[in-house]
Amino acid sequence: MGLSIHYSGYLRDKACLYDMIVEVKDVCESFRWEYQVYNDQYPDDKIVTDADEIPLYGISFTPPNCETVFLAFLSNLRMTSFPNIIFYGKSKDSDEQKYLTMLSVKTQFAGIGIHQLIIHLFRYLDKKYFRDFEVHDEGQYWETGDEALLQKNFTLYTGLLNQVAFAIEDYPMNDDETFESYFCRLMELIRKDRDE
Repeated sequence: MGLSIHYSGYLRDKACLYDMIVEVKDVCESFRWEYQVYNDQYPDDKIVTDADEIPLYGISFTPPNCETVFLAFLSNLRMTSFPNIIFYGKSKDSDEQKYLTMLSVKTQFAGIGIHQLIIHLFRYLDKKYFRDFEVHDEGQYWETGDEALLQKNFTLYTGLLNQVAFAIEDYPMNDDETFESYFCRLMELIRKDRDE
């Protein structure tokens, strides 16, 4: 739980991978963000489908107090992440396979400034290096560019997280309660507190 950015898409073409990595690396170094470069060039016409040998191309970076942002791709140019390959790379279940290329980054604890930087970086990269790039921003900054709305959404999510934390502290789980019934009771208490 926490305000996040969800995204998916493709690298425009194999030839632009190296340049994209160099530009993102420059951004990371200027902000002193940790980053990791994966393969920086695609081999000629090789598409790997064996889940044990799925190569990752691109870069990932981690701003302070933020989850890692993956700008990484499969051999078919589709965005993915290292954790997604681990969790879903070998799956034969079609419902699970779709998660291989669905990415998210939680920015809740990084703050509004980092959230905005990631969105602006996404906009820049989308114009230059991506295709069919889709973003769902829970802060609604991608969709609107409205900083006041982003602030409002950050405040809303922070309030919800605080309410859950306080509810857990104030209302511990009963011995005879399942986790599911405990969670339902907490959510009911939170709704009741919010409506008062």
